[in-house]
Amino acid sequence: MKKFLPALFFLLVILICWEAIVSVFQIPVYLLPKPSMILGSLKESLPMLGSHFFITCIEAAVGFILGALFGIFLAALFVHSRTLELSLYPYAIALKTVPIVAIAPLLIVWFGNGIFPKIIIAAIISFFPIVVNTVKGMKSIDNEALDLFDSLSANSWQIFIKLRIPTSLPYIFSALKISCTLSVIGAIVGEFSGADKGLGYFILISSYRVQTVDMFVGILMSSILGICFFYLIAVIEYFSIPWAKTKNMTI
Repeated sequence: MKKFLPALFFLLVILICWEAIVSVFQIPVYLLPKPSMILGSLKESLPMLGSHFFITCIEAAVGFILGALFGIFLAALFVHSRTLELSLYPYAIALKTVPIVAIAPLLIVWFGNGIFPKIIIAAIISFFPIVVNTVKGMKSIDNEALDLFDSLSANSWQIFIKLRIPTSLPYIFSALKISCTLSVIGAIVGEFSGADKGLGYFILISSYRVQTVDMFVGILMSSILGICFFYLIAVIEYFSIPWAKTKNMTI
């Protein structure tokens, strides 16, 4: 708990300064509301926001899981087939370079206004970091360890399960912690393009109505969702790879 104190103290200072600046300079609410107003609105809107939060959470979580599974699977193929890596890896990079805001409206046109296109967007944005880090992790095995497995007549499957996977787990979890937060962004971008529920929809409608306080509430809830995802993965990492535990591990 002590390691969170500096961050909490810094947050408290920022909020106090923010509150003071808005009060002293009398900044209009539609430009920059006070933190106290945002927290008050959050408390009042919490029952209504619950359904929006849940929808975005489902979209981001399912998209993240699909992106992670496909990314790890494709990385395993790349490691075992140089031909596949040379053939498909450039397209994975090309997919990453396409702005997600450009893909989102197209997916809405193809698959409608429901939850499915948001899941696809969350999966796409989660996919690339996992592929890159997993490939790097699976290729980072020690040559002496590989020689030992060869001397014991281990087959490719045994090397993959007992050597490549354990070696790559720190790399995979690092990618998962990045991708789980990106999945929230992907879900919200999808909701911006077309939705009738979700945090992205709530933020968009608030912007149309120039309800800046509600916009900040939606942004705050989105940040909380991303933080929850991040620390959930960090806790799983902490218990999954005990050999990689260090004092500096983020949990």
